[in-house]
Amino acid sequence: MSDLNISSRTPPRAGTPLPVQSASRIPVMALGLSLGLFLAVTFALCVGFDLLFPGQAMYQSWFRLLPGFTWLSWQSFFLGLAESFAYGWYVALVFAPLYNFFAAHSGRGGRP
Repeated sequence: MSDLNISSRTPPRAGTPLPVQSASRIPVMALGLSLGLFLAVTFALCVGFDLLFPGQAMYQSWFRLLPGFTWLSWQSFFLGLAESFAYGWYVALVFAPLYNFFAAHSGRGGRP
């Protein structure tokens, strides 16, 4: 009797169906905040390092990378902090949409 019940059911499929995944997307807001804060914290740490080890200071690089930055006043420090944060947002606003576009239009859906 149990054979009749089993045979009357639909046959099981071979294998396990995998969920369909869309292309992974990078959220611009999260990337912008992450990169902006990362670069701002890195800038603050570098300024601290330059103050602790003046012989190894790299503040001359900041002159070329951060317009209006001078060594060192509170106004200049906060300007450098804001510009570092803005550079993070610049990268996010350019990189994330480009990545999302190419991930959506590639055959692999953004995966290797």
